[in-house]
Amino acid sequence: MGRPDGFLIYERKDATAYPVEERIKNFKEFHTPLSEKEQKIQGQRCMNCGVPFCQSGMKIGGMISGCPLNNLVPEWNHLVSIGAWKLAYDRLKITNNFPEFTSRVCPALCEKACTCGANGDAVTTRANEYSIIERAYSEGLARPKPPSVRTGKRIAVIGSGPSGLAAADQLNRRGHSVTVFERSDRIGGLLMYGIPNMKLEKTIVERKLDIMRAEGIEFVTNTNVGKDITAEELLQKYDRIILACGASNPRDIKAAGRECKGIYFAVDFLKSTTKSLLDCGLAEGTFISAKDKNVIVIGGGDTGNDCVGTCVRHGARSILQLEMMPRLPDERAANNPWPEWPRVCKTDYGQEEAAAVYGSDPRIYQTTVKEFLSDENGDLKGAVLIKLSSEKDPSTGRMMMKPVEGSEFTVDAELVLIAAGFLGSESYVTQAFGVDTDARSNVAAAGATHRTSVDRVYTAGDMHIGQSLVVRAIREGRDCAAEVDHDLMGYTNL
Repeated sequence: MGRPDGFLIYERKDATAYPVEERIKNFKEFHTPLSEKEQKIQGQRCMNCGVPFCQSGMKIGGMISGCPLNNLVPEWNHLVSIGAWKLAYDRLKITNNFPEFTSRVCPALCEKACTCGANGDAVTTRANEYSIIERAYSEGLARPKPPSVRTGKRIAVIGSGPSGLAAADQLNRRGHSVTVFERSDRIGGLLMYGIPNMKLEKTIVERKLDIMRAEGIEFVTNTNVGKDITAEELLQKYDRIILACGASNPRDIKAAGRECKGIYFAVDFLKSTTKSLLDCGLAEGTFISAKDKNVIVIGGGDTGNDCVGTCVRHGARSILQLEMMPRLPDERAANNPWPEWPRVCKTDYGQEEAAAVYGSDPRIYQTTVKEFLSDENGDLKGAVLIKLSSEKDPSTGRMMMKPVEGSEFTVDAELVLIAAGFLGSESYVTQAFGVDTDARSNVAAAGATHRTSVDRVYTAGDMHIGQSLVVRAIREGRDCAAEVDHDLMGYTNL
């Protein structure tokens, strides 16, 4: 380690965010990275502990603790601390195909499991990762490195989100010829259209895609597999197929008046903003606008927060964010010890911005929509909300959120965004290939593998495990690629 007592001497310091009033004027990333000197000092805070939970990626208490990619965190923290940036990049790339993405959008599971965080502040590992990859780009270390030998094997990856891209990247490195099919007009899946530009600027995504193209990966856009091209055609042309289409079937809200005009799924709303931003700089009328509207966001997770931040930038009149569950505590409870993932209240950038602009936190806990209200034209004009309480279901014994009779209240709303999660993959893709699905409509795989019920067809990412994090999707893609490679070659070095 750079300094054995660094965690005792130096305080945690992270990248600073621009002031709210400045950053909400645009859709650009809004953090100022640490200087090289400051980053080295932060690297010295890493303890290089005997049991580095930061890189464990294991389930503790039913939740992932540490990095699912098993990133070699203590090693590259130490290398940052001594200024060995190339070696740090080499170690980082061993486990992570896309640190330019994870260093921006990952919730930093590594930091939540950091030993320093047991009795103090965790190491700024995500900021260190950001510095490593951005320095690698600036110094030419991240340049294209196409394989010198091709195997003659052809693989089709359906879906260009993080799992599909990770699988494609790994298999291309091995020398296989990989084609990635995407139904949208741009490559990237949720990296492109699901995550807002202020969290992940699309120039960063395109920068990496350009490298992958230069390394020999073929990308095909505007092609909806199962509709524009059949599964049979792909199976005839390619040696193996990987289904990585994500969990893109959104969970709906079943409330009276759901047919009102002005109610959208969160991803459709976020995509419309990003696509308009990229196509025409947010020209009026080209996206679902929250400008001057009273907005309700249903769902308290990351996607709901992204909707809040986007609506603030649109110029919404007001924003309410509904959360069905009770507010989590500000600090770990006794039954949630380190290194478990901390079940604590998190105020993210969107909620912080809404509080600054509108004067209060937009979140309302233990609340849901009972009825949507419309005007004579069928346009949304308001919603009847109802409070919820936690009660034990007598049939299952599980705690359930039940409506509180007589707690209804009405609010104005001209725009509702449903960010209530996803129910699995879309059926037309799974039916096209004839693969088995599980009870949650995810593609079923044999045992702990990624092999589907159809010969030569594999699956990875959210389509396999359900809605999850970018970092888990990358791990899924890497693991699936290793299985495909072994199947084709009889062994694998991936």
